[in-house]
Amino acid sequence: MKVLISVDMEGVSGIVHPAETNPDRYDYERGRALMTAEANAVIAGVLDSEPDAVVRVADAHGPFRNILPEDLDRRARLVRGKPRPLGMLGGLDEGTDALLLVGYHARAGEGPGVIAHTMSGDLLDVRVSGRSMGEIGLNAAMAGHLGVPVVLLSGDDVACAELHDLVPSAVTVAVKEAIGAAAAVTLHPQEARERLRTAAAEAITRSARIPPLTLTGPVDIEVDLSSPFSVDLATLVPGVSRVGGRTVTFTAADFAEAYRLVMLLVQLASIKPA
Repeated sequence: MKVLISVDMEGVSGIVHPAETNPDRYDYERGRALMTAEANAVIAGVLDSEPDAVVRVADAHGPFRNILPEDLDRRARLVRGKPRPLGMLGGLDEGTDALLLVGYHARAGEGPGVIAHTMSGDLLDVRVSGRSMGEIGLNAAMAGHLGVPVVLLSGDDVACAELHDLVPSAVTVAVKEAIGAAAAVTLHPQEARERLRTAAAEAITRSARIPPLTLTGPVDIEVDLSSPFSVDLATLVPGVSRVGGRTVTFTAADFAEAYRLVMLLVQLASIKPA
């Protein structure tokens, strides 16, 4: 069995503030340690269920260089650094049997999700054929395009509900209850890890009965950007059109093309006027 574990940071137990997730802030090192420990708990759970599984772990937060390699379970292989094909899903391919999303957060504007956003603070909303999707939905649909089901997600209760709306049969672990954008009632990290290990084993056992999220093409995408300047840049991409002051739209042949264009818009939106 081949498994990919994609690990973000905002949805990790104990983390509630950007100071704990930003490399330039004072509490980032603690955030890295907590993130690595939750990845290890999920690796252990996967291997409890399937001892011979091939496990890859995609560092999927910010610079994609957060997990402490020397502290990661040596039975897994780490996908680290950027840019890379498929971004947060680095290491995913059609031979993958299951995808587990660890430490994920709710989409932009989805209150009271802890540190809720979509890819970056520059994307206010992404709508796929009229349906708002954040990183959870976009990554689940990209995996589904390759025939891979999302079998587990951990994060706050808002993030868990977001996946259940898309994949009702997936296993979720709410490691904290969101109070607001920077506040939560959180499990003790050790308690969270114990629950994650148990849930990961259960998710792998059930994986064959969890369907992929499949969106057939063509796919219509609308993206609301925070800056009109970002819209100016986005319209330089062939096929991307402006709709109003902050919104761009395009039609992709399939979801893989849509996913790549959204990742490109994230990079364009990070460029500021000179």
